[in-house]
Amino acid sequence: MKKGSKRRRTPAAPAKTPVSAITPEQQIVGGTFLGKVLDYLPRVRAMTVLIEAPLSVGDSVWIKGHTTDLKQRVERLEIERESVAGAMPGEQVAIAVADRVRRGDAVFKV
Repeated sequence: MKKGSKRRRTPAAPAKTPVSAITPEQQIVGGTFLGKVLDYLPRVRAMTVLIEAPLSVGDSVWIKGHTTDLKQRVERLEIERESVAGAMPGEQVAIAVADRVRRGDAVFKV
């Protein structure tokens, strides 16, 4: 490495959620685990999720929790208040939802 040159760092891959952290009631066989709900924003009817797999507008998601069981298509996807067509693992996204979800609910792509 040359003196004075800066070395570029590649972003570290996000840590995957262990299966033991997903309760049996939240597990969906055949779905790709996207992450857990970090927050629900009632004013804009959206949830925030740190995703662990790629997600695009038009994909179907299933949000499963103790009192939540919601299937829907992703109609709006935002990263840092900017609308995007898709997101990659490790990004925190806001997804518009049709009904209330709770912090800790599991989100799957189906």
